[in-house]
Amino acid sequence: MSLKIVVLAKQVPDTRCVGKDAMNADGTINRAALPAIFNPEDLNALEQALRLKDTHPGSTVTILTMGPGRAAEIIREGLYRGADNGYLLTDRAFAGADTLATSYALATAIRKIGEYDLIIGGRQAIDGDTAQVGPQVAEKLGLPQVTYVEEIEEVTDKAIRVKRHIDGGVETVEAPLPIVLTVNGSAAPCRPRNAKLVMKYKRALGGQEKAALTKDGASLPYADQYEKHPYLNITEWSVADVNGDTKQCGLSGSPTKVKKIENIIFQAKESKTLTGSDADVENLIVELLANHTIG
Repeated sequence: MSLKIVVLAKQVPDTRCVGKDAMNADGTINRAALPAIFNPEDLNALEQALRLKDTHPGSTVTILTMGPGRAAEIIREGLYRGADNGYLLTDRAFAGADTLATSYALATAIRKIGEYDLIIGGRQAIDGDTAQVGPQVAEKLGLPQVTYVEEIEEVTDKAIRVKRHIDGGVETVEAPLPIVLTVNGSAAPCRPRNAKLVMKYKRALGGQEKAALTKDGASLPYADQYEKHPYLNITEWSVADVNGDTKQCGLSGSPTKVKKIENIIFQAKESKTLTGSDADVENLIVELLANHTIG
């Protein structure tokens, strides 16, 4: 049997490079100040999808992501590893979305895609750590869900069996199709890029990337390739393209508000040596509570 698989992926700021300019005054992430990477657990999810494609001939893997034009890089990365196509949700109306607005946008896009047997995403993104988007997408689509998946054991034409990590052990779960799965970082790591696929898709571009290359009247490099090879054109969808409600997208559709941001940067000169005495431990806790480092 062949499967139609949608992989939810996100381009995230590299949290290893967080500095004092990481956040904007309004509480949103200053993405221009941070390098962008493929969300790690979404790569684990992609690997599970690609393994199903390997074992079920005729299956297709579609990457779905939301972000600015540069997020097309996530789709290229998926194509380099074996995905078949991808869609980028990109619109100013999507900006500043919390998990509720993000899941709404993704769910409307999945409805537009239409046919799917599995929707797979990472457990959570490293820029939010909420683990809410996958379950919310399942709820909006009225689908069953299994979270904390570490391995997909078997898929039949009606059901799926997976192993999921729970506190104290591993649980085997069977559920009907179609379904939403979220995958842990402890699942198998994603395979590396395939050299032949890199050569095939290295010039794949989204509309905004093409616009940036042709600004000031410049001609699009390799323009003839995009006419001869449609797979090089990364599809971009706006709110209107997915029949979305702008009131439920972006900041306007996000009930979560950031009240305050504090940057705490420790300097080497602030280090101190403590003993293991009860008094030293108690004094340290009092100090950390006082300056809001904890609590």
